[in-house]
Amino acid sequence: MGKSFYCGTKEFIPYSTVGVIAELGTAHNGSLQKAIQLIDAAVDSGADAVKFQIVYADEILHPKTGFVNLPGGLISLYEKFRSVEFPISFYEKLCEYCYKRNVLFLASPFGKKSCQELANLHPACIKIASPELNYIQLLEEATKTRLPLILSTGVSKLRDIEKALETIYDTQPDTQVALLHCVTSYPAPEHEYNVSLLELFAPLFDVAVGISDHSRNEYLVPLLSMYCGGCIIEKHFCLSNDDDGLDDKIALSPEQFAKMVKMVKDCQNKSKDEIFEVLLSLGFNTERITATLGTGKKVLAHSEKENYGRTNRCLHYMRDLNKGHLLTNSDIGILRTEKVLTVGELPECIDMFIGATLQVDVHSGNGAQFSDIIVKGNKYE
Repeated sequence: MGKSFYCGTKEFIPYSTVGVIAELGTAHNGSLQKAIQLIDAAVDSGADAVKFQIVYADEILHPKTGFVNLPGGLISLYEKFRSVEFPISFYEKLCEYCYKRNVLFLASPFGKKSCQELANLHPACIKIASPELNYIQLLEEATKTRLPLILSTGVSKLRDIEKALETIYDTQPDTQVALLHCVTSYPAPEHEYNVSLLELFAPLFDVAVGISDHSRNEYLVPLLSMYCGGCIIEKHFCLSNDDDGLDDKIALSPEQFAKMVKMVKDCQNKSKDEIFEVLLSLGFNTERITATLGTGKKVLAHSEKENYGRTNRCLHYMRDLNKGHLLTNSDIGILRTEKVLTVGELPECIDMFIGATLQVDVHSGNGAQFSDIIVKGNKYE
């Protein structure tokens, strides 16, 4: 049995009190009225917490990141992220409203600025998205807030999770952490979800565990996460799948979310055998259930393999620079590579670049490689 997780005023407990998070993201598109409608609909659907994303495009992407296929079509990702930048005062109002509705306020930061601004709102906890799992500088900043942390673990390997937890505990040993297993694909195929990984994570890392579910079905993955001892379920939430939010096409409607929450609450005190029987009664056969449970071994899902190392963070040059240039902090960004840019070294390597001399010309957006630089007279080749 995994650990429980204290989140604000609530405690989430495996097989007893499972917390359900409505991931609202940026579905509000900057409209305070729509954001309040989303919160109200999530609360009425039974959510224990709502989660937003505090986005500053320059904390996440290089302007030359390019176009990607998302549920809404072919989109310039950088410009899309620019379009969902809103002042922290907007989220302050949402946080206050969440207190009035007795629902926990959570958010994901994506860099130092957004993390510090979020901490000043005193959220119930901080959520780190899967692509930022290897962004050790952000993990350190989030840990310093002394708030509980929820980490999603999509598009990652076991060593990435280990390194993230080492970073957190080295910064603040008593930090409360929950790990959410995730498949970073939109939508994620349920047969790739490998939900039984939760039974590995809980004893291996001695943390609370749960699921961040990007599959379309409202029952299968969430109930199997409970079957495996998860105490947190996160699902994308929208008012309508026809809305133009970044994740609305794969989100649950209020009606679907309410059905999921009712089933989760009904199963909270059931045994594993009883949860299995509930799934069978909902029309899921043993073969489909077994496929979704998976092997319990931590491997990249087929649908996210090609994104490993590209969706995650690495070092990128922020401008065109000539051979012989002495690199400074403003020359290097810790960003997601995504589709078209070259991959750089990992975030923990940044100190080896600052103060180093370029031995080649580099272009804005390129991944920063050791072979580009001379450090103290020695070449990295």
